[in-house]
Amino acid sequence: MAVRRLDDGSWENPAIHDVDPRLNIPRMLAKRAADHPGQIAVERQTGVGGWRPITIDEVVRTVEDVARGLIGLGLQAGDTFAILAPTSYEWAVLDVAALSCAAVTVPIYETDSAAQIRHILTDADVAMVVTATSQQAELVESVRPNSVRRVLCLDTGDGREILRASRSIAPVEVEERTRAVGLHDLATIIYTSGTTGQPKGVELTHGNFIESFVQAYDFLPEIINDPTSRSLLFLPVAHVLARFVMYALLTGQGTVAFSPNTRNLVSDIAAFRPTMLLVVPRVLETVYNLASAQASGRVARRMFSWASHQARQLSQATAVTGGDEADPGVPLGLRVRHEIADALVLRRVRAVLGPNLTTIISGGAPLATDLANFYRGLGVTLLQGYGLSETTGPISVEVPSDFPPDSVGFVWPGNRMRVDEDGELLVQGVSVTSGYHHLPEDTAEAFTDGWFRTGDLASIDDSGHLRITGRKKELIVTAGGKNVSPEILEDALQSHPLIGHVVVVGDARPYIAALITLDPEMLPLWLTAHHLPVVDTGRAAEMPEILDSLDRAIARANKQVSRAESIRRFRIVDAEFTVDNNYLTPSLKLKRTAVLRDFAPEIDAMYAQGEAENASSARQDRPR
Repeated sequence: MAVRRLDDGSWENPAIHDVDPRLNIPRMLAKRAADHPGQIAVERQTGVGGWRPITIDEVVRTVEDVARGLIGLGLQAGDTFAILAPTSYEWAVLDVAALSCAAVTVPIYETDSAAQIRHILTDADVAMVVTATSQQAELVESVRPNSVRRVLCLDTGDGREILRASRSIAPVEVEERTRAVGLHDLATIIYTSGTTGQPKGVELTHGNFIESFVQAYDFLPEIINDPTSRSLLFLPVAHVLARFVMYALLTGQGTVAFSPNTRNLVSDIAAFRPTMLLVVPRVLETVYNLASAQASGRVARRMFSWASHQARQLSQATAVTGGDEADPGVPLGLRVRHEIADALVLRRVRAVLGPNLTTIISGGAPLATDLANFYRGLGVTLLQGYGLSETTGPISVEVPSDFPPDSVGFVWPGNRMRVDEDGELLVQGVSVTSGYHHLPEDTAEAFTDGWFRTGDLASIDDSGHLRITGRKKELIVTAGGKNVSPEILEDALQSHPLIGHVVVVGDARPYIAALITLDPEMLPLWLTAHHLPVVDTGRAAEMPEILDSLDRAIARANKQVSRAESIRRFRIVDAEFTVDNNYLTPSLKLKRTAVLRDFAPEIDAMYAQGEAENASSARQDRPR
């Protein structure tokens, strides 16, 4: 890997592969079929719980048939084509088929509201929509603008209509359309879920994807370019990260499967036996918290805590040596303790992730360092990355041979990055969008001298490791003028089994405080494990045992920051932050502005109570 610092202080990772400008995403799949005929590319769930292997040749034929059908139903070159469906093989086929027609794909999240769908369909001038269910089709029909010529629903048999329409279209028509598209042509408009305001349409070309993911063939060969690799995708492929990984896997050499319903994720992992999982931190937090909560009784809890500590220590001892447990720098005593911890506790946690799992890629949000160390201590290679919709997914990623647990890796090949004077991360290169759809002013504002402004605060060490320290727009400035990045404290607390979400507050206030929601799924498990009566979240918020546990967690988190940045008070709110109630984005990022707006009375009351207690204390201390 040739990561290097340039004279201007920026960091560059030159592209490993040059890409033919005539290539596009469908031709990349066809290239795999030509280079590796008969290779298994996909395994698809059957109705009886099994998995049917599908060769890359069959994938390409199916894509071509569906493309012919879409042309037969009136999809024109340059049209925008929307998909509203869960992560699935069908989603992948529809997407690549539309691209084969020289159309532009517009993904829609299943959780998007009617107003958001109306905005996307109107702004992108969508011509055709495919939904998975009749309920989704009805939702689209309720906000359907005049531009939409067809709404197709797979549940009601429109998949068969697409194939019937293919009979009137010769294969050469798809070939001609596909040949007319190159690297610089628009492939998709992805509407950023956004933590504030109306979603913006990020324009990404075939080249943004291809020139990025072909680098992974050598950058991460054991995941992408190994015929024995098996990857299970369950994150929404409407999100750029999962979409990027989907393309990389389909055009690489491994096998990919899709899990459309996360409620079945554990059983799907057990049945498919992946070697790689792509996750967001919330998934890792849930697995850890479940394992912790199932340690019932004082002895079991102490054993779990001790075993977790051994896992973290091993990770810290091997962080820059690829996680090799046999590294001579690891003390013999630690190796022995870890083997005992593995036999007693850790192997049962690892079993949930499947017998073949070697690699977890975590992205989409920051992962607490303690949690990263825990999973690496399980013997799993956990790689963190960083990116945005505007960077076609990953703009940085860790590599198996070098992964400090608090880093999100090195700049992705073909790109550059630097930190501006105010601490903001700037990026440029093959992965970076050319701009926002129909928003020239927003596009101009997002770039400075060809550098895209990410909005994230960061640092880059002398080896080129990138660390994200917060969001520029989410910095809290206390009444005393102290700048505080809320993410540091929030990430440290998020892995506590009782905490659903934590929101650090304190802008223009005398000190930092926090709102906390309790996790309704973990709460009864925690209460049972601690031999306490099972109650609802409202009553639990008043239990001394709950408050004491959160007090201790906050005290540990506060050790990571200065006293001026530490949490002095907290309040449990009887609420749940979800995508459905619009407090989380579809990629599970917190909509901080919405929380601060709707819970302003709780925040005011928390500070008012603090002032009253301080005043009372001052009166008691006053000399008489």
